[in-house]
Amino acid sequence: MSTARPVAKKKPLTPSADKTAPHKAAKHARLGKAAVPAPLTPQDYLRKILTSHVYDVAIESPLDEARSLSRRLGHQVYFKREDKQPVFSFKLRGAYNKMAGLSKAQLGKGVICASAGNHAQGVAMGARRLGCQATIVMPTTTPQVKIDAVRSFGGDNVQIVLHGESYSDAALHAKELERKKGMTFVHPFDDPDVIAGQGTVAMEILRQHPGPIDGIFVAIGGGGLISGVAAYVKAVRPEVKVIGVQMSDSDAMVRSVKAGERVTLPDVGLFSDGTAVKLVGEETLRLTRELVDDFVTVNTDAVCAAIKDIYQDTRAIVEPAGAMGVAALKQYAERHGGQGKTYIAINCGANMNFDRLRFVAERAEVGEEREALLAVTIPEERGSFKRFCETIGPRSVTEFNYRISDEKQAHVFVGLSTREKGESRQIAKAFKAQGFGTVDLTHDELAKTHIRHMVGGRSSLAAGERLYSFIFPERPGALMGFLTSLPPGWNISLFHYRNQGADYGRILVGLQVPKDEQARIPKVLDTLGYAYVDETRNPVYRLFLR
Repeated sequence: MSTARPVAKKKPLTPSADKTAPHKAAKHARLGKAAVPAPLTPQDYLRKILTSHVYDVAIESPLDEARSLSRRLGHQVYFKREDKQPVFSFKLRGAYNKMAGLSKAQLGKGVICASAGNHAQGVAMGARRLGCQATIVMPTTTPQVKIDAVRSFGGDNVQIVLHGESYSDAALHAKELERKKGMTFVHPFDDPDVIAGQGTVAMEILRQHPGPIDGIFVAIGGGGLISGVAAYVKAVRPEVKVIGVQMSDSDAMVRSVKAGERVTLPDVGLFSDGTAVKLVGEETLRLTRELVDDFVTVNTDAVCAAIKDIYQDTRAIVEPAGAMGVAALKQYAERHGGQGKTYIAINCGANMNFDRLRFVAERAEVGEEREALLAVTIPEERGSFKRFCETIGPRSVTEFNYRISDEKQAHVFVGLSTREKGESRQIAKAFKAQGFGTVDLTHDELAKTHIRHMVGGRSSLAAGERLYSFIFPERPGALMGFLTSLPPGWNISLFHYRNQGADYGRILVGLQVPKDEQARIPKVLDTLGYAYVDETRNPVYRLFLR
């Protein structure tokens, strides 16, 4: 969660700053070459934004107060709800503005784009509205749900071409088709008309909130949205800060601004696929360098936490790119402190794959640092587990994984709820003070992604083990009450629990009970008061754990 400060900016690349522009144009004319067009000025962009054609298809999205997040941060926080657009993303604005400005002859030849996401849906809807044909090139790896979405928005006006295994392959093929068939390419970000269409987002924000604004947080992929937003804001209210947001593993714009030229990333992270761009645009870099005040980079866990924050305030689920602004807003507010500021985050999209929600829910608590993950080594001796539970104290247990593997030591993977950032270090220190070897895994990517799901397996020390699954009400202390209520002579050889946010928790327990006490097992378990099932003969258990 590093933050990139803005670099020293060069003089604006505008006709007034470029003294040689008239001489260059004259030279090109003498040589019979087409004159190089002068860069558009902020006033040019202001004019283009004010005359955009986006509202034939787009709505003026709401600017909603985030009451819960505002209370937590001590600032006034607002969400610009671009997730409510007909295609669930701001991309419709720029795509349609570009297409609506084409001549009848150009529309007659059709348009083409390369996209597997929100831009494709915007082009598809625009084609249907304008009555032109659109060819959309998508990688062969595109999920069917996205192909179906594009087809539903465009209907008979859209032809989908699947080509290549990556966006780069699809884009190259789209450019070939453009040349062969004379179609117009609709770029996802590096086009003044597209940028102007996206700039209408800022036009609405300043109209909807005429009072003071201390920062507008904008996710960056190729840079079309932030270029349009910054162009309008700096032309109308230059005192308002525009803050760009990138994923820490997809920060092409931040690196390009630092370098003063476009930097191509060798690869990009795919969690926020809407901003996974290896190379930003030429025009978007020019505008971003000159107009954007600051940059914040965020990681996956912070974005997952922001998705949850947005859900709690709006009951809407946004895609990772749509939550980047909120994640950065929270970091920025914490870093700068104070109270009573007004911050606005653009929730730029909500095309979330449903199967990602499990991952998001799991990582949200860690991203907000409301959960500490620890590996604790406990001596396999009487009384050590009681000391372990006493050290946990009143904290809620969110996860508990253990499998007997050593006669002298037990290795436990445990998750505990926390109240403030940095608390995991304090908890680890408390365990160490009790003589337990402890490793803080809260920020360990391998542990969070894989190891937590792999604790377990077979064990030669689990002889005579019986397996039981339990259901018990989720209330503070319920899990610790269960662990401490078992007879002292019974050994726990396996334990798995993960809080899933439901009213009832589910745990799996392996028990080694002395032979002379095995007849007591049903009676003892009945007295615990929890519903349970004997899983000892379950074939899955016998295949993987026995």
